[in-house]
Amino acid sequence: MPQNPSLAESLKSGTLLLHPEHLLLRDGLVPGHSVLVEDGVFTDIGPTAILAARHAHVPSVELPGKLVMPGMIDGHHHLTQSFGKSLAYGEPSEIFRRVWVPLESSLDDEFVHDSAKLAALESLRGGFTTVCDAGTRAKGEIGAVARATSDAGLRCVLGIICNDGGNDSTQQRRDEVTSLAAKFLSDYEHHALVHPSLAISIPEVASDAMLHQVARMCAEAGAIFQTHVNEHLASVERSVVARGMRPIEHLASVQALGPQTLIAHATLVTPAELMLLRSTDTAVSYNPVASAWKGNAVAPATMMAAMGIRFALGTDSTRADAFRLVDAAEAAQKYAFAMAIGDTSSGGGWTWLDHATHEGARAIGQSSRIGEIATGKRADFLIVDVDTPELCSSVDLTWDLVRLAQRDQIVASFVDGRMRLFNGWPVDWDARALMRKVSDKAREAIAQAPIQRLHPTASEHRRQTVAGTSVYPARPELQ
Repeated sequence: MPQNPSLAESLKSGTLLLHPEHLLLRDGLVPGHSVLVEDGVFTDIGPTAILAARHAHVPSVELPGKLVMPGMIDGHHHLTQSFGKSLAYGEPSEIFRRVWVPLESSLDDEFVHDSAKLAALESLRGGFTTVCDAGTRAKGEIGAVARATSDAGLRCVLGIICNDGGNDSTQQRRDEVTSLAAKFLSDYEHHALVHPSLAISIPEVASDAMLHQVARMCAEAGAIFQTHVNEHLASVERSVVARGMRPIEHLASVQALGPQTLIAHATLVTPAELMLLRSTDTAVSYNPVASAWKGNAVAPATMMAAMGIRFALGTDSTRADAFRLVDAAEAAQKYAFAMAIGDTSSGGGWTWLDHATHEGARAIGQSSRIGEIATGKRADFLIVDVDTPELCSSVDLTWDLVRLAQRDQIVASFVDGRMRLFNGWPVDWDARALMRKVSDKAREAIAQAPIQRLHPTASEHRRQTVAGTSVYPARPELQ
């Protein structure tokens, strides 16, 4: 059948029979296979000749030189922090205390919506079709974030913060938090793109009773419980001083670990804690870029993979670029662990694609819906141009996708069977108008929030270096 005159127009159909050069399935890349999308679902997959004959009545879309692959999953995000990501450069750990909490607390409902929608656009441009948001501290209503991701067309596992203040909190406060959590789970139980989750920022800001209650509510509702754990030395040491246990041990003591639980970071883990994660089937968000930008360590993800510990890859609102994330996931393991022991494979490439797709979906509790191109799954996928100078001589396209692919190769992004972006831009709303609006408001919000930055900007750092300070000797050759 002849090609449609416009690829973009042909991809807007509610029924799509796609004939790509490569198809990425759960077990790897296959050539000469096609996929049928109907009503937002993958309904048939198989050899191209068979599908072309079986669905001869459906106009086909020929995609030579293209790869159709599952949309990638960001297992840890903070959508209302993304506009302030450039504040994080050069900062020591626990930046949330000096930057994110003051920044988010200054946001109103309108800016919560707009900044979250811009972050959703960044995610879609970067090849993510689902993000797992760990909750906002903004005073605005959580529905603003839900509307933003839906408006952008991004699937979102959305956490609502359930901090009650610790063991000194009152029963009234705990009841209020529990009631809000139950309402949130109920309100979004059947939403097409927003999947509710309950979150506690870090274990120390919740009572033992609340940690136990929130984890139990998630288990009963089939939702996930999110918390940040074992990310920084300071937080681990505070837990040991206050509770006599490390954070993961603390969660285990209140029965808050389990299949419903997703812990972010887990960079500072003992062998005993790894065994706890495995024995309870607790999932982890491995955030390699966050480790480089503001962390104390790198999570032992290759060890987790070997042990069967479920984990997703997460950006932690650093940069919304899925191909750069899988590259960072492999590279961080190389530098932190593999080079010292002569592990030249370090996951073999496929490990990181798996954990960005179907294994990521398993970690965030969405494997029944998304994560792979399989019959009956929601049609969240990417069309990627692999007919490029960088990839034309590939002998291992899987590994090359991890190390060489770029987000500008993404031709189209689909969520729930609908094309949301074509060549990096939305097909049904004005992204540039939103960019201008957020840019103006972001500067105002940053200027007004009581942010404490400890590192100068790059230009000021250069000026100090050239001038000479107590830290840096003068560099007259740069003048």
